[in-house]
Formats: sequence, structure tokens, C-alpha cells
Amino acid sequence: MTRRAIAIAGCGPCGLAAAILLHRAGHQVTLFERFDAPRPIGSGLMIQPTGMAVLAQLGLAPRIRREGARIDRLHGLAGARTVLDVSYANAPVPGLAGIGLHRASLFAALFDAVQAAGIPVQTGRTVTGSRHGPAGRVLAFDDGEESAPFGLVVDAMGTRSTLAPAAGHDLAYGALWATVDWVPDAGLDPHTLSQRYRRSSVMAGVLPIGPGEGPAPRAALFWSLRADRLAQWRAHGLARWKDEMLALWPQCAPFVDQIIDPDQLTFARYAHRTLPQAAEPGLIHLGDAWHSASPQLGQGANMALLDAWALAHCLSATDDPDAGARAAVALRRRHVRLYQWLTWLFTPVYQSDSRVLPIMRDWLVGPISKLWPATVIQTAMVTGLMGNPLAPLALRLDRE
Repeated sequence: MTRRAIAIAGCGPCGLAAAILLHRAGHQVTLFERFDAPRPIGSGLMIQPTGMAVLAQLGLAPRIRREGARIDRLHGLAGARTVLDVSYANAPVPGLAGIGLHRASLFAALFDAVQAAGIPVQTGRTVTGSRHGPAGRVLAFDDGEESAPFGLVVDAMGTRSTLAPAAGHDLAYGALWATVDWVPDAGLDPHTLSQRYRRSSVMAGVLPIGPGEGPAPRAALFWSLRADRLAQWRAHGLARWKDEMLALWPQCAPFVDQIIDPDQLTFARYAHRTLPQAAEPGLIHLGDAWHSASPQLGQGANMALLDAWALAHCLSATDDPDAGARAAVALRRRHVRLYQWLTWLFTPVYQSDSRVLPIMRDWLVGPISKLWPATVIQTAMVTGLMGNPLAPLALRLDRE
């Protein structure tokens, strides 16, 4: 394997993981980040067994487990009816679980590893585009400067990457997220992602996310909201939202009471897109820059980690970075397509203005989902293991 100069644009989980893996493989890696100091955006997420397989290879699995919360079940009610009930006990491999985690914890674990490895990070560098020439691919920045040529540029800039062509579309619904203290007396299971629905236009959830680096466990509180109603939500004020939240889910009061300022809630807008071509000469798009969707199945960060591993795995087998990039895309394409299709199929059931879909969900899909083999299929979907993505990547599950 020839040592290559590789640029990675974006310091999210995908970019950081790719930087560590490629650095360990002997490449000369440079990270570029638009913020003055790299930082995470958002609140909670779920690390699935697929993502943990990569984090274990990075030596970070023990830290993630320590700072997060073990999730054994996903449970959702529409009124008194159970319409979502997924248990990790039904996983195709015993002993698996999800990890509820604050995004800051995942970011810190990866960023600490980047710093420990001495990987250079250029901050305050907003990438506006790139061009490919005989010497390699060059990054262009918003101040008019250009980088030196790189043998490969990794686009890990997310859904709205300036290195990728426009694709897909924004989804109508996003969510408001807040981080609050876990309240043991609220009566919620500390190992369950709990959700409540009214039709498919209203969804609230509480995800245990562990203590992070602090002394006490926390939770991510979220509320589904149409993007075009965000201004209206702000105008109506916090008290009105709290009333609506508690009318749907009175048990959530100890968590909602901790929200005293609208700025505690961050709105996340989602998009559904898949680039038709993820690898170009001297350039590969990974994670949300390649494929993004509503996080209904909680797969975004996990898919990105698999993408990063696939690239490092394939580059180790060739001296041609373009051939390695194409091979990585080929290894991941089937799994990516499968989960893009599943997300497209299921998102409207839980986040849409449809009045027919939630009726089908509550009275047909919900009861059927409690029966075998639906229980096994659901768990395979949530764990990220549907389609057997780890075997082609020579990855193994990491279990406690």
C-alpha cells in the first residue's frame, strides 16, 4: 500500500472515524472543519450493534458503553395501543443492545482519538468546492484560497455538502431536541426508548443517553414538528407547547418541567437523499453526504461509521485510491439502498400528515408486529443487521 495524502472535509463522526482509520493505515491525513473549534450538533442518538462493531475496532467501545445508556427495547403507544415494540432480545445474535448516547459523547470520544494520534485539524476552513487535476484533487475555501492537491478527498460534510451535487429533498417533518436530566421517579424504563404518538403528525419521545462524562444519567427529549410550523411554534410560546406535550403524555412532566427556555430546544431538519455516484476521481462521499434520511430507524451515525470502515478496508487492498473508493462504495451500496428504502417506507407511518397510515399502523401493523416473524424482522432492522452488512467488511459484532 502506498502512503497517500488524504483530505477529510467535515469533523462529524464519519470524518473523525475515517481520519483515525486512515491514519492508522499509514496515510497522511488532514481534517478540514468550517467551525473555529470542532463541535457536535444535536442531542441524542442511538449507536446500534453495527456502529459498535466499528467503534470496537477503534478501541472506543468501552468508553461509549460507560458514557451511554444500554437500550434493550423501543416502545411506542398511540393512546392505549402499542404500535411499536422492538426488543433486542429478538436480535439474530443474542446479547445485543443499543446504546443511547449524547452526540457530544460520541464526538468527544472520536475527537480525543484524533488528537491523541496527532492528526492535523485545520479549523475555520469553509470548503466551497473542489477541482480535480493531474496532481490530485484540490479543495477550494470561502476565502478564495485553495489547498495543496490530495490523492483523495473524503467528503464527510453531511447532507448539505458543498462537495456533492444537489440530490433528494428536504422532508416536511423534523424534530425539536433537548437534553435533560433523567428522572428515575417518572416511571419510564431507563433501558427503553419510549415514544407517544397522536396520528402520525405528533410524536414525542424520551431516549436515555447515559451520564456522558458527568455524574448523573441524562435523557434526550424530542418532539416531532413540521419545519414550516417552526416559526409558529416559537410565536405560540413555551407554555403552549408544554400543555400540548403533557396532554399527549402526562408521565413526561418531570422531563418537560426542566425546559424553561425555548433555546434549550434545537430543531433538526431532515432530508432524504442518495447520490447516484458516491465516488468520483479523487473524491468519495461518505455518510450523510452520500445518503441521508429521516432518523426514524436511528441509523445515520451507524451507517456513517460503516462507510468510514469500508473506505479504510478497501484502500488497504490497493495502491489506487480511486479503485479503493469505488470498491468501498460497491461494498456498502446494497446495505445503503436497503435502509434508504426502509426509511422511505416507514417514515410516513410515524411522521406525516396522513390520516390513513396511522389507522393502518394502530389497528393492523401494530398487532401484527407483535407476532413472529415480524418481531425478528423488526429487531434486525433496528439493529442495522438486516442485509448482513458486517461480513463483506470483515467486521465482527462487539458484545459485552
